[in-house]
Amino acid sequence: MTIYKELCKSIILIGFCFNTFLYADQKIEVLEIKTASSYEVSKTLPGELLPFQQSKIAFEITGRIKSISVDIGDRVEQGDVLAKLNDSEINANLEQAVARLDLAKQVLERFKDLKQKGFISNQEFDKAESEYLVAKSQVKFFEVKKAQTILKAPYDGFIQNRFVDEGTVINGSNPILEILDSNKVEAHVSIPEDLIENLEISKEYSFLIGQEEVIGKLKRLAPMSISGSNSRLAIFEFNNFFVPGSLIDLILKIRRNERGFWLPINSLSQSEQGLWSVYSISADGKSTVEKDLVQVLHFENNFAFVSGTLKDGDLVVKGGLSKIIEGQTLK
Repeated sequence: MTIYKELCKSIILIGFCFNTFLYADQKIEVLEIKTASSYEVSKTLPGELLPFQQSKIAFEITGRIKSISVDIGDRVEQGDVLAKLNDSEINANLEQAVARLDLAKQVLERFKDLKQKGFISNQEFDKAESEYLVAKSQVKFFEVKKAQTILKAPYDGFIQNRFVDEGTVINGSNPILEILDSNKVEAHVSIPEDLIENLEISKEYSFLIGQEEVIGKLKRLAPMSISGSNSRLAIFEFNNFFVPGSLIDLILKIRRNERGFWLPINSLSQSEQGLWSVYSISADGKSTVEKDLVQVLHFENNFAFVSGTLKDGDLVVKGGLSKIIEGQTLK
């Protein structure tokens, strides 16, 4: 029967045309292939979203907790008051220090006048001036201590944990609250050593959070492998905020510089020594079915990137031996 072309569709991403031949009342679909100089491999690497900053915050001094104004889940802004210590003793000490400073200042003013008139020695004046400076430093000391009875948010964030309640006597550095940054998150991804060379600091990469595709920038890369593994930690940052603790997938695109062809998987038939066979229709005018051996370099969805004896313009039979017989001549 007459052989005829029924359809030709250009497949831009794969690089071949579909054609349909009619043989013995049976349509045979073939692919006109084209050489590609490289192919792209997609690697999906799981990671975790972590807050950019995460702190367990505490008072710097010992005291009894007077109040805690936040709880787990509350959102706070930088500078918000989170908790207070009982400051009655510090207030009393501060009042005494202010009174001593006021007295020392009055004495120093009188001694300045007396010194100018020659009624006191330089040593007496120096002593009064020293007592004034000591009193002034005491006031500053208790002002600092008073400020330390107030615990403020170090940055915008969410309260993750609350460790104590009002009335608890704490020592300095005992954690009171845990706060997570609410403006930025970063992804921590373990990267196998053989893929490290495909990463570049400050370059943007694609991620999946659930079904959402987002862009993250590689911020830094750990200089050493993670203990007990052949991987290194990569940290990526994002312009948008996402919920910390969520799982995230890095979609790493790797270009392999290999010459070959893209073929549908169903055009391949398994052969010997790890090779695969492909059946094509010769372009010598006889339309004879020929067998070519190829090596599969990469699988991607329903396609394979192969290398072998195929050439540009060859017509590969889609469906392989299930559609045609080797050596068969189409008339």
